[in-house]
Amino acid sequence: MSTALSVNLNKIAVLRNSRGGSEPDVARAGIACLDAGAHGLTVHPRPDARHIRDDAVHVRAAVCQARGVELNIEGNPFAPARAGYPGLLALCGQARPAQVTLVPDGDGQLTSDHGFDFRRDGAALRPLVAAFRALGCRVSVFVDAGDPEVARAADCGADRVELYTGPFAEAFAAGDAAETLAQAAATARRAQAAGLAVNAGHDLSQANLGAFLAAVADVREVSIGHALVGEALYAGLDATVRSYRRIVDAA
Repeated sequence: MSTALSVNLNKIAVLRNSRGGSEPDVARAGIACLDAGAHGLTVHPRPDARHIRDDAVHVRAAVCQARGVELNIEGNPFAPARAGYPGLLALCGQARPAQVTLVPDGDGQLTSDHGFDFRRDGAALRPLVAAFRALGCRVSVFVDAGDPEVARAADCGADRVELYTGPFAEAFAAGDAAETLAQAAATARRAQAAGLAVNAGHDLSQANLGAFLAAVADVREVSIGHALVGEALYAGLDATVRSYRRIVDAA
């Protein structure tokens, strides 16, 4: 089974928000990514609205529905609703994404940097996962790539796990990714043995994606935003997405 490429649009929204207004147009960027061959789009609305805002999520949902592709909404299911942010469950109830990825990031975090602790969070996650699934969403949960307890995600009712690949990307850049790749591959096997499908994301790039997919079997989806948007500044969005498609298609 080939790996799907979902393009995370958050960094496009960060650029737009730095000046206010509507440029660059996040919806137009999403359409350009789909035209270039992306299999779907990812957004991660945060309560502080520092990039994708909740009203824009509905535009992305409409784009994906019109194209017959998947929208993946990421977020912290424990973050309470507040002005400008209805909460992740309410947002998914409105947008009805194909997939929701639950991530344990706090309000002050610059970016997602760790997975769930299932011994601590499992009981609280279980009814939330059930609520998202009742909306028709496939549920993926963010996990550390060396988590020995990853099978507990199945006990929570999740359909998939997303391996946090930040440590792998850092090790790859330093020239020694063997240990982090072995950890990721072992964690993926444990998840798959528990009936969970495996996604991956964070700091994946054209430089390291091929090595990751070669080492970790049957990755269903990669969500890539930061590196892809950065690379597109030099090569263009269309060319960059097409380059990623060549990598995932060859895996």
